[in-house]
Formats: sequence, structure tokens, C-alpha cells
Amino acid sequence: MADNMSKEKRSKTMKSIRSQSELENRITKELWRRGYRFRKNVNSMFGKPDISIQKYKIVIFIDSCFWHACPLHCNQPKSNQEYWKKKLLRNQQRDKEVNDYYNSHGWNVKRIWEHEIKKDFYGAVDEIADFIEIIKKNFVNHPR
Repeated sequence: MADNMSKEKRSKTMKSIRSQSELENRITKELWRRGYRFRKNVNSMFGKPDISIQKYKIVIFIDSCFWHACPLHCNQPKSNQEYWKKKLLRNQQRDKEVNDYYNSHGWNVKRIWEHEIKKDFYGAVDEIADFIEIIKKNFVNHPR
């Protein structure tokens, strides 16, 4: 099925999608409020993690259900299906490459789905905070 937008309109629509979501900003503001210090979307880091704490080798990714093809919530577009199937599959492959890269370099990787945050915002923040705390404790006891 053909795309129902012109190339120019599709390009404009895609460019308007922000690299940081409001959900991501809410999470990082709450973590900052709780005293966690980190960097957001560091361009020089592989895969541009949403949150990174280099001192403890922590990277955290907040994955949108659409762009990362959540098995529970991803609704593939009805138009231009071949394009979207290929695009979302490539995004999943890239996620795996990024995970493999950080794991092979001794980093601690956490991925959290958008729907988990929407379902229980403070529970998701607690889960991220707990992950950071566990890594920090292990780091203090066994510095690399």
C-alpha cells in the first residue's frame, strides 16, 4: 500500500519527532530531584544513552513502545508496511548491538519500556534508582 503523504510532508513529520520525550524528561527530573547525577543523551557515547553515569559504567535507555517495537504495544502503521517493518526491525537490531557493545566493555545496561513508566511512574523511577544503587554498591566493594 502506498504512503498517503508526499515525501516532503513525510519528511517534515519525521523531523518534528523529538529525540527526547516528555516521559524521558519527567524520569530524569525525578532522578535528579532524588540526588542522582548523570548525563543525558551524550552524543559521543555509542548508541547515545538516555542516561549515563560514566563513573559507575551505567547506561540507561528508555525505549518507546513504537520505535523499539515493544512486543506488547507496537502497532505497525497500515501504510508503507514494508518500510516500517524494515525500519523497526533495524531499530531492534541496533538495540541489541548497543547492549552487546556495553556489556562487552564492562558496562551495566538497563532498558525500560515506555509502557512501564506510564503504568507506574514512581515504580519505574524506583526500579532505575535501585539499579543504580546496586551498581554503586558493587563498584565501591569491587572497583574496576
